[in-house]
Amino acid sequence: MVKAKVWKYSDNIDTDVIIPARYLNTTDEKELAKHCMEDIDKTFANEVKNSDVIIAGENFGCGSSREHAPIAIKASGISLVIAKSFARIFYRNSINIGLPILEHPYLSDECSKNDILEFDLSKGFVKNLTTGKEYTCNKFPDEIQKLINSGGLINYTKEKLHK
Repeated sequence: MVKAKVWKYSDNIDTDVIIPARYLNTTDEKELAKHCMEDIDKTFANEVKNSDVIIAGENFGCGSSREHAPIAIKASGISLVIAKSFARIFYRNSINIGLPILEHPYLSDECSKNDILEFDLSKGFVKNLTTGKEYTCNKFPDEIQKLINSGGLINYTKEKLHK
């Protein structure tokens, strides 16, 4: 079980807001993390802590297909993104780089910024410790969970080839 503070955002958070295009000239994860969400939330990069969670509405990660967006989120310390829905390319990019994501139809409606969540991804279980509400989410199949736990597709592939 992981405990985490909530960062809450609305619908249609696009990749240009997650990591503005002016920072796409680097692939340095730490540099990307410094600018994550800065055009929508000036406090995020300086105040986010390891294991924090992003909660959002519909269509999170819409816009361009840049991998920089989930990389910036993961590098900032976010341990999980929960949204009503994700843009398909963001969804796949997140899995590929090892950023855990979950879809849930109303959890974001019942969470507030700074709530504390407890979650277990292997069970698809989320509990809002602030409100006491519990949620079940669709969990990833075991192989996808292994890929995410390995840190993404590249590490997962290296591990498979090494065996």
